[in-house]
Amino acid sequence: MPDLPHAPPAPPSPSAQVSRDAADYQPYVPPPSTVPMAIMVPLTLRDPLRWLGLGWRDFMAAPGIGVFYGLCFWAMAAVLTLVFRNRPEYVMSIASGCLLVGPFLAMGLYEVSRRREQGIKPELGASLTCWDKHLRSMGMLVLVLIVLELLWGRASLVVFAVFFNTGMPSTAGVLQAIFNPENLEFVLVYLAVGGVFALLVYSTAVVSIPMILDRDTDAISAAITSIRVVFANPITLFWWGFLITLLIAVALATWGAGFVVIGPLLGHASWHAYRGAVRWQEPPSSMPKEAVPTVGDTVDRI
Repeated sequence: MPDLPHAPPAPPSPSAQVSRDAADYQPYVPPPSTVPMAIMVPLTLRDPLRWLGLGWRDFMAAPGIGVFYGLCFWAMAAVLTLVFRNRPEYVMSIASGCLLVGPFLAMGLYEVSRRREQGIKPELGASLTCWDKHLRSMGMLVLVLIVLELLWGRASLVVFAVFFNTGMPSTAGVLQAIFNPENLEFVLVYLAVGGVFALLVYSTAVVSIPMILDRDTDAISAAITSIRVVFANPITLFWWGFLITLLIAVALATWGAGFVVIGPLLGHASWHAYRGAVRWQEPPSSMPKEAVPTVGDTVDRI
């Protein structure tokens, strides 16, 4: 009798297939981080004053270097004032140039503070060339700041055109309208738009340049970390921004001569603002096995 063909096996039931898939499922576990993690440090209203105190220490430790950078800031302020009085339509262009040069000057002051923190003698030559290893990141960050500054200027002119229906005005026309007490509604809207852009520029730059110098990171990561610092401590960073604005106003009230001291003071203090607001946690893989993971890059507090 010939053998009958075997019947094909019955397919597994849907429930059995689901159970088998569930048993074979392995959840994805991301690999451990291999880069340091930025930790946002809680701040108080006393911290900005402490940063100024540490900045004054750095200035007094290397006064010659500080005065050199202060004279550079004074020269920039003098050029802006001269252009504002004689050809105000070129103020935005000159301001863009200052925004291009200013961060590189500020990085020189950060380098002085960084060297003092590490126990290395500050040198003017080293501070003038500290940016050469970070040129790509600095160039990208400065480009972002210049674009924001240009958008800020364009938005201000648009607000003027909407209120006065006279087309796109000159910088001189905007300034005349701002100081006219009859244009209160325009001034409020103008200041509101300017405040938004000022907050964006401030948030992007408050600790990004010191971070580039310290960690040799890219501009985008530095800007994001800077924004995180502002969102993590909004009241303290607003207070710090107010102190910066107040000191700059004092420097301008002295025909710019105050920048000889206030410029380097704010530069050194900004380094300590970065060191006080951001700490770095090294990845576990870079630590000895017997070491307990702790927050690195501690900052001495007074």
